[in-house]
Amino acid sequence: MLITALTMLPIKATAGCPQENNAFFSGEQLTYELFFNWKFVWVKAGTASLKMDSFNYNGTAGYTNTLLAISNKRADFFFKMRDTLKSVMTRELEPIYFRKGAEEGKRYTVDEAWFSHHDGKTYVKQRRLHKDGEITFSEDTKDECVFDMLNILARARSFDPTNYKVGQKINFLMATGRKVEEQTLIYRGKKNFTAEDDKETTYRCLVFSLVEYDKRGKEKEVITFYVTDDDNHLPVRLDLYLNFGSAKAFLKKVKGNRYPLSSIVKK
Repeated sequence: MLITALTMLPIKATAGCPQENNAFFSGEQLTYELFFNWKFVWVKAGTASLKMDSFNYNGTAGYTNTLLAISNKRADFFFKMRDTLKSVMTRELEPIYFRKGAEEGKRYTVDEAWFSHHDGKTYVKQRRLHKDGEITFSEDTKDECVFDMLNILARARSFDPTNYKVGQKINFLMATGRKVEEQTLIYRGKKNFTAEDDKETTYRCLVFSLVEYDKRGKEKEVITFYVTDDDNHLPVRLDLYLNFGSAKAFLKKVKGNRYPLSSIVKK
């Protein structure tokens, strides 16, 4: 499936928006526990994993970043979730291909995006498959870089937050499967977070919020990221604000991290 999708795009044409990767190596794998909120009660609802692998296609080396989120049987009674997200990017963290297969409640969609860069512009082709078999297409040409949701997370891990100020905004364009939209990350500052692991590890974290704005310009929180305040910038907690309520993902296990976890707060 992945190779078939990639044949729709001339990979070597992707040559824009490079960024040095200073945060991770191939083989990194993170495991999370999911919690959903119903009627003010937090319920253990499933698991998620985020894995970074190496990738090579037609001589182009890069990474595949894969996110799996699966609700358990108890949670399925209220809200079934089977999400698989895959982002393919170059070694310089340039987006090539994105796919999101999402079964959420009674809704099922498959979103795909193909990226290319030439003549100083970014070209994005997108396709959404609906549950009833309907397919919608879109094409966009932008003067700026365009990212997908996993690619921007991978890139943000190499940002240098040394001079960030609380409330500072980072604006970017993101392909959503239907269109290219303006998105905003807001730096919220530093905060300690205690993970739901066997050792109840506490991490010193940098906190960012992905927000949307309504027609009146009112800010709406979409996801809050807690990333370790060390060279890994590992996402150790995600707060998600969904249509049916809210959810949280807490880091349970980490494997293959590039640097020591110097953000761990000693007891």
